[in-house]
Amino acid sequence: MKVKVHVTLKIGVLDPQGKAISNALKGIGFGGVNGVRIGRYIELELAESDPEKARAQSDEMCKKLLANMVIENYLIEVE
Repeated sequence: MKVKVHVTLKIGVLDPQGKAISNALKGIGFGGVNGVRIGRYIELELAESDPEKARAQSDEMCKKLLANMVIENYLIEVE
């Protein structure tokens, strides 16, 4: 079963990489871009056929390794 995990910084956490990209976009003529935030996309292939078990397993992976729970949020998509 394929699982997609999107990890993003929580609101209020500074994102210097996003700020740098925002400034670079403005520098090349895209002045209407505001609030760029950078995240990570992780794709997992699990040997699990039950979507609920796959989601629970992925949730545990995020809490233990894939996301920093102090400063990041995550979203899980099970296919």
